[in-house]
Amino acid sequence: MSLPRRAHPRTGGRHPGGTLRRPTTAVAAIAALAFSGVGVGSAVATGPGDRIGVSGTDLQTDEIGRSANVKHLANIAPSGALAEGLGTDMASRDGKAFVGNYDGFSIIDVSNPGKPKTVVRVSCPGSQNDISVSGDLLYLSTDSSRSDDSCASTSQSATQKESWEGIKIFDISDVKNPKYVKSVETACGSHTHTLVPGKGKTKGNDYLYVSSYSPRAEYPDCQTPHDLISIVKVDKANPTTAEVIATPNLFPDGGNPGGPGPTPIANRSSTTGCHDITALPHKDLAAGACMGDGIIMDIADREQPKVIERVQDNENFAFWHSATFNADATKVVFTDELGGGGAATCDAETGPDRGANAIYDLSADHELTFRSYFKIPRHQTETENCVAHNGSLIPVAGRDLMVQSRYRGGVSVWDFTDSDNPRELGYFERGPLPADEGIGGTRSTYYYNGHVFSSDIARGFDVLKFNDPAVKRADTIRMGELNPQSQPEYSVR
Repeated sequence: MSLPRRAHPRTGGRHPGGTLRRPTTAVAAIAALAFSGVGVGSAVATGPGDRIGVSGTDLQTDEIGRSANVKHLANIAPSGALAEGLGTDMASRDGKAFVGNYDGFSIIDVSNPGKPKTVVRVSCPGSQNDISVSGDLLYLSTDSSRSDDSCASTSQSATQKESWEGIKIFDISDVKNPKYVKSVETACGSHTHTLVPGKGKTKGNDYLYVSSYSPRAEYPDCQTPHDLISIVKVDKANPTTAEVIATPNLFPDGGNPGGPGPTPIANRSSTTGCHDITALPHKDLAAGACMGDGIIMDIADREQPKVIERVQDNENFAFWHSATFNADATKVVFTDELGGGGAATCDAETGPDRGANAIYDLSADHELTFRSYFKIPRHQTETENCVAHNGSLIPVAGRDLMVQSRYRGGVSVWDFTDSDNPRELGYFERGPLPADEGIGGTRSTYYYNGHVFSSDIARGFDVLKFNDPAVKRADTIRMGELNPQSQPEYSVR
């Protein structure tokens, strides 16, 4: 998600289009309790006590639209310590959803998907709080320059050497009482991170591939050129020893230089780092979306990933945002976040090929071949920010199905089994936000244990059910842990 990113000196991370505003919809009061964290900082937790709505009644200002095969089961509206923050990414473990927010994160019990309950909310500001979980550890990305590494930090310009941004590590062995145990500063912060578990001699370690971008000469800890990622090594048995062990240069030639596109909003981004990386650990592969470039990496050596394939789309792609493999690693879906997530690009004027997914076939020798674009077939209004965003596979045999966020374009379920003829199978969306509420929409949508979970920037946490014969077998697949940017191996009967 490039929303909001450093259009101005790196302080609070506001979007260049203006100040982001939160919804004014009333929320129920909560019972709160505070606790002191341990380790490098402190955090404040609140919970439970949620306003939960069902179907279209959860937020009365919304106009719910959906296909007949999608049912909206529940919504938890923003409240408590995270009421003013923006919803971001998600991970799942043992019937819990871990939901990032610009002001911290929440843990939600989804063991009964129709009646989700918040276990705890942790206040720890620092955009964008991209999140992953690994056993008893939780990792957060901080990508806004802060006064220090604590959960009580405030915005501070990146021109100051003592400013901090990077990775925060929490112990979640007690999900009701997360404890902050370690921070690791990384160059240019951590916009996103990808969890890659160790193997063989490195088993027992987690490797976080940290993506960051937009260096400037005046930033002491974010210097040009920035053609690298940072690799943080975490000994899971002793996470307080976590540190950056490598900063491999992925673009020795400097990457895509960028340039003008077909319209002012569709200028091609230059490559000054990566936005997001998705790993397929059991295949020792990773796909990187790196602003102006799409790459495939060999990650057999977790500490020394190597770029083995690279493609560009200088006609229709403005900003390479994220990537998803299909189950057998014969395809990769790259997304283009045209307009940075803040623009209305799902309209006739923008067309079907910009702000879209690009489907590439991936050969046995790891060569990428472009096949087609896919974009939702529904046009949105000029006030609805809409573009391709985060999603995940639905685990079915013999077909390539995916759920995906489109901001105000909603949640889309689509089929790319035929690389040349992708099609939508179902959708869920809300109507335009009130004019004074700024941007919104679903930022991350993932399939986990038979249900679809969505993190909405403005409206909180949604639970959906996709009722379609195409996913009948998928409901039988049970995953203990899901980090969508670290795609799991699964088998379907």
